[in-house]
Amino acid sequence: MKIGLDIMGGDFAPKATVLGAIEAYKALDPSQKMVLIGDKEAALPIFEEQNFNPDLIEFVHTTEVVGMGEHPTKAITQKPNSSISLGFRMLKEKTVDSFASAGNTGAMLVGAMFSVKTIPGVIRPAISSIVPKLKSGYGIMLDVGANADCKPDTLLQFGILGKLFAENIIGIPNPKVGLINIGEEEEKGNLLMLATHPLMRDANMFNFVGNVEGRDLFNDKADVIVCDGFTGNVMLKLAETFYVLTLKKGFKDEFFSRFNYEQYGGSPILGVNAPVIIGHGISTPEAIKNMVLLSRSMIQTKLVEKITSAFK
Repeated sequence: MKIGLDIMGGDFAPKATVLGAIEAYKALDPSQKMVLIGDKEAALPIFEEQNFNPDLIEFVHTTEVVGMGEHPTKAITQKPNSSISLGFRMLKEKTVDSFASAGNTGAMLVGAMFSVKTIPGVIRPAISSIVPKLKSGYGIMLDVGANADCKPDTLLQFGILGKLFAENIIGIPNPKVGLINIGEEEEKGNLLMLATHPLMRDANMFNFVGNVEGRDLFNDKADVIVCDGFTGNVMLKLAETFYVLTLKKGFKDEFFSRFNYEQYGGSPILGVNAPVIIGHGISTPEAIKNMVLLSRSMIQTKLVEKITSAFK
């Protein structure tokens, strides 16, 4: 197993990414290798500060970087030697089994679709996010940003993708799938939701529990929350704010502590032909470590192969 990690992506790269890689190395088995992609000369002093032998981790050296504000498609095509472009090239050539970066989100999405491409049968890949539940455990919400506008059949497929992730990565048997809406009744919602609900209800592809509302995001009504990327991104950013507000208010709470993005590492792009994970731009070493460990879980559970089988 080889886990590719872009050490140049993120607001605090390469220090945060290298420190995270060191912590991830300690949690990996000997057969599980990391491949760091980025400026080795910039990384070596950080390894030295931590008294860590850089020879323990494979390196692919490059100084070219896709900036956080660059146009995704132009950056991927005009910077073939950037750490993100090289990572996707290696993923396509199968010299790494997964690729993760806290860099430019758009470039990661474009890179995934241009290199390893979408799984046959999948209309649009989705970016997913872990959602903490009030009593215990976690659910998943998708899409949270890849597809601002969706069609009913796309949302139906998100239900399948979310179900497989919940089963294999979170460990939820027969997860409950809900469609986010402004009311529980079938006749509620905009044109998209009115068309999607009967499609999901009649598909018999997952355990559909009907419409769920924003207040159901953190309870046990649904394990998989399906929505378009515009709605999902707004809900995700609002949820992330809860953790920040608790810190600013000076109190600690077990539930709100689980909103800390560092625990989950990153957001997988579901529906492409290899494990790809996008990290938060402000990723800390802890977040980078968990992004690597999530990559490992996606490889170990053969999630991509199971999604491929589901769409045949």
